[in-house]
Amino acid sequence: MSAQALPRSLWALMVGNFVIGTGVMVVPGTLNDISQSLGVSIPQAGQLITAAAIMMGLGAPLFASLVAGWDRRRLLTLALVWYGVLLGACALAPHYTALLPLRVLAVISPAVFTPQAAASVGLLVPSSQRGRAITFIFLGWSVASVMGMPLSAWIGGELGWRWAFGLVAVMSFASGAWVWRELPDGIKPAALSREAWGRTLGSASLMSAVGVTLLSAFGQFTLFSYFAPYFAQTLGAGGALLSLMFLWFGVFGLAGNVAVTRYIDRIGAPNAVLITLGAMVVTLLVWPLGRHGFWAQALVLVPWALGCFSCNSAQQARLVQIAPELASATVALNTSAMYGGQALGAALGGVMIAQGRMLDLHQVGLVVLMLAMAVSLWAGRLQKRS
Repeated sequence: MSAQALPRSLWALMVGNFVIGTGVMVVPGTLNDISQSLGVSIPQAGQLITAAAIMMGLGAPLFASLVAGWDRRRLLTLALVWYGVLLGACALAPHYTALLPLRVLAVISPAVFTPQAAASVGLLVPSSQRGRAITFIFLGWSVASVMGMPLSAWIGGELGWRWAFGLVAVMSFASGAWVWRELPDGIKPAALSREAWGRTLGSASLMSAVGVTLLSAFGQFTLFSYFAPYFAQTLGAGGALLSLMFLWFGVFGLAGNVAVTRYIDRIGAPNAVLITLGAMVVTLLVWPLGRHGFWAQALVLVPWALGCFSCNSAQQARLVQIAPELASATVALNTSAMYGGQALGAALGGVMIAQGRMLDLHQVGLVVLMLAMAVSLWAGRLQKRS
C-alpha cells in the first residue's frame, strides 16, 4: 500500500496518535523541570508516569467494552477534546497534589484513542492492507518521539513544563477537529461480547504475545522514564542538549517504524518483533559506554531507537493477524500491557533511583528485554501449532 493510496482518514488517525504520544511522553521529557518547579523529588515526579500508566493500562480493556457501540468518529474526536481540556488544566495546576489527579484523568484519552483507532482500521481498508495500515497509524507515536518529545523537552527547559503541556493541549483540539472532518460516520467495530473476551483470554498464542508487549515496555521504561535525570547526571545535559538527544532518538525511532511498515508483510510480524527486541538488547548490553560523552551516548542509543516504537507496531499487527475478528479485544489488551509495563518500569526505576542506583537501571532493562525475546519465540511456536 503506497502512501498515495492511503485513505485520508488514516492520516487523521496517525496524527491523532502523534498528539496522544506527545502527551504521554511530555512528562519524561520535562521531568527535571517538574521536579524543580514543584519542589518534589525525581522519584516522586516519576509517579506521574506510573499513575498515568496504571490508568491507561486498566482503562484500555475497560473502555473497550464501555464504548463498544459508539460511532468511532464521535468517540475519537471526544477523546482528543478531553485530552486538550485536561492537559490544559494540568498546565495550570498550582502544585503537585493537584497535578497528579489531573494527569490521571487526562490519560483516559490514550486509553481510548490508541486501541479504538487501531480497531477501526479493519473497517477502513481491505484485509490485505490491514497490517501495513495499522503500522502506519502507529507511525504517529514515532513522529511524536521525533518532534513532540524533543520539543517538549526544549520548551520545558526554556519556558517551563507548563508551556509544554499547554502546547499539547492546543494540538489536541486541532487534531480532534481533523478526525471529525475526515473520519466517516458509521464506523462501529463489532461489540466485544463475553464470548469474544473468553476466546481472547483463553488463547495461549494471543496472551503470550500480549505478554511480550508487557515485558518490552517494562524493560524499556525502567530506564526510559528517567532519561532526563540520567542524562543530566552522566552528561550534564540541560534543556537544549536533552532536547537534541530526544530528537536523535526520535529520528531513528521513526526510521525503524518506517522500515517495519515497509517489510513486515515480507518478513512476518513475529520475526519483526524479534528483530526489534534484539536491537534494544544490543543497546542495553553496551549502555555504560555512553557515559563517555554526547556522541558515545548518541551512538549507543541508535539500536534501541530503531526497535523501540517499531516493536509495538509489529506487535499490534501480529495480534490482529492472529485473530482479526478479535482485534478490538486484542488491541485493547495490548495497549493495556504496554501501559502496564510502563507503570512497572517507572515504579521500579523510581525505587532504584531513591536507593542511589540510577546507573544500574539498564541492567534490569536488559534482563527483562531478553525475557521478552524468549516469550516472543514461545508465542511464535504456539501460533504455528494453533
